[in-house]
Amino acid sequence: MKFSPAYLLVLSSLRVINAQQIGQYEAEDQPYITLKECTIADGCTSRQAKLTLDANWRWIHSTSGYDNCYTGNKWSSQFCANPADCAKNCALEGVTLDKYRSTYGIKQVKDGVKMGFVTKHEYGTNVGSRLYVMDTDDTYYLPKLKNREYSFEVDVSELQCGMNGAMYFSEMDKKGGLGLGDNNAGAKYGTGYCDAQCPHDMKFIAGEANVIDWTPNPNDQSNNMGAGKYGACCAEMDIWEANSMATAYTPHPCGVEGQFRCEGTDCGDNNSNERYDGVCDKDGCDINPYRMGNTRFYGRGPEYTVNTMKPMTVVTQFLTNDGTDNGDLSEIRRLYVQDGNIIDSPPSTILGPNDADSITDEFCDDKKDLFEDVKDFQEKGGMKAMGESLDRGHVMIFSLWDDVEVNMLWLDSAYPLDKPTTKPGIKRGDCAGGENSTPTYLRDTFPDASVTFTNAAVGEIGSTYGPVIPTTPSPNPPTTTPPPNPPTTTPPPNPPTTTSPPIEGPCGSGCCSQDFSDCVSWCGKTESECLSCNQDVAWIDCPGKKCLKRWSECTGNAAGCCNGLTCLAINPDYSQCRYVEDTDSPTPSPVDHVTQSPSTTPSSVRPTPSDNCIPAGSNCFVKQKAQKKAGCDNTGCEQKVCNERESCCQSNNKWNKVCFKKAKKLCKPCPCYESSKDKFFLKTTKSKPNGIFKTCDWLTGQKPKKKKTYCKKYPSFEGTQSARFVCPVTCNIPSCVKDNAIFHR
Repeated sequence: MKFSPAYLLVLSSLRVINAQQIGQYEAEDQPYITLKECTIADGCTSRQAKLTLDANWRWIHSTSGYDNCYTGNKWSSQFCANPADCAKNCALEGVTLDKYRSTYGIKQVKDGVKMGFVTKHEYGTNVGSRLYVMDTDDTYYLPKLKNREYSFEVDVSELQCGMNGAMYFSEMDKKGGLGLGDNNAGAKYGTGYCDAQCPHDMKFIAGEANVIDWTPNPNDQSNNMGAGKYGACCAEMDIWEANSMATAYTPHPCGVEGQFRCEGTDCGDNNSNERYDGVCDKDGCDINPYRMGNTRFYGRGPEYTVNTMKPMTVVTQFLTNDGTDNGDLSEIRRLYVQDGNIIDSPPSTILGPNDADSITDEFCDDKKDLFEDVKDFQEKGGMKAMGESLDRGHVMIFSLWDDVEVNMLWLDSAYPLDKPTTKPGIKRGDCAGGENSTPTYLRDTFPDASVTFTNAAVGEIGSTYGPVIPTTPSPNPPTTTPPPNPPTTTPPPNPPTTTSPPIEGPCGSGCCSQDFSDCVSWCGKTESECLSCNQDVAWIDCPGKKCLKRWSECTGNAAGCCNGLTCLAINPDYSQCRYVEDTDSPTPSPVDHVTQSPSTTPSSVRPTPSDNCIPAGSNCFVKQKAQKKAGCDNTGCEQKVCNERESCCQSNNKWNKVCFKKAKKLCKPCPCYESSKDKFFLKTTKSKPNGIFKTCDWLTGQKPKKKKTYCKKYPSFEGTQSARFVCPVTCNIPSCVKDNAIFHR
């Protein structure tokens, strides 16, 4: 859900707003964000992508001088008597890099921007902003998202109830509508905005001014905002709508392609009671952890799983039904990385046997049934339609705004207000609402609030985020619950159950360590054994030394990290002790990615295969880019792959495509075995923390969509594998489908 952002410049003789011609008084000079494009095989390439300010925030004046075309919440009758004349008579001015900061509160920081909430300047006051990522000087960046993941780093610690530091995609035109009507400004000047709420406050749509029936917004106490006859509609993928109290991600499909200038019923306006008659799905199908029953997952402080007082990396994955770029979008997943720990989005707790941890058509059906919501998401085509929209291209957007319509209650409080808070879906967060969430209160009380966005990345599933680090140092290599495509990670056989105590000896005594301070015993007692055990460890000479361990915060204490670690600035206000890989050395060394261990399959599930084949359902040969190694699900083949990797990397110092393909031929798929009575791990719940287990026979009887969902999962539980390993025939695992030797026991 998204309402139009609040923005204002009061007491201004140089009014900042939208226009279609190009002004001549200020040279456009834009900030940037580090943008990475990643693959599993080759890692990430980075560049500095420019960010341009939305046209609605810019100064619009007559093409012949400094006279405003829009003042307060009214158009100039002199220049804007009708839509076409207004577009011809008014110029949209550029913004210098200094004015991005001093006028709009947008500060360049390392790898991104810090977007301020309220900024006072010589002409008045600005609130919030909206930025678009550029591909070239004149075009927006439109990444491919299906069968990919998107990640970025964000700091929301200063965002209060009622604020929204958002990151999302909209199906805008790559050139910003350049050439439509009298739009001669285009993407460079932030034109062409649209979203699924079909906002009427856009000053220009499709190259014409939205002056017809323009009416001041009575909810805007700044007397700055208004609405015209037309709205600007398009599909929208909300990746991140959040403050420090609540967060949600939401797809919004539409029944139109690209930007659509709506009027009347097509706009689906609330005030005409036509919300569900318009061309776009305004509600969307969201996952807000709090709303779905996980009230202690996200919030301010260490008592929450995701602590919003610290920066985090947000990863969103767009999975297709066949695992290819051309498949239909079938699932959207979320995970977080904070302090080096991978944190999966939790399963809902209020849908009973249908609890889920990702957005699918089935989840949306179940959720809307429980909440008694209108199924407009489904009416507009659901996940498939959202995927088709992503294929057409979406612009990457960052914004900070407050809500003059309903005070952001739909994100972080109870909404709608006429429903009891005990009804499922009404409570979205712990914010009290009321006066403390109103724009007037927020602007007066928290003018210095801000949100920081850095390091945006797009790439293959599992390629954009890291490092993979255990939540707490443990004798077991850390286990994670990755999305369907990245490799699974399981502990080595029979690890010890306690961490070896630090050796309080002089430097030189030495031991194997994960955190560069405490010893672990599961990788041997000698340096040679430690470095060859194929786990995320290092040999240290001074165990037990009082120092800042790996992944500890080192802000203001750069020299405090343990020997072998470097205090790296994650953002200007937060630093962390990390191991910095020496990429010039082929010698195995600790890195901030977990090395994949062989995954064991219970002997009760199928006969033990030979050492030269890979069990069906495995996600084999997925490279960990930072380690230059490949993972494999069988001990014998693992050794073959590692040997090939060593041989190849001695000359190239890189696990390149040629080496990767060569190693992949070393092992063949095992014959597929399945018994109808074999049990697989389904999930855990609060009421059943010891796990829910089902048989292959049970899986056979599930609906096709349910079956696909279960068969995509990788997590095991106390030695019992997921459905794709236990029931590979029922799951139609490709290696089984192609293999002539398929056995049912």
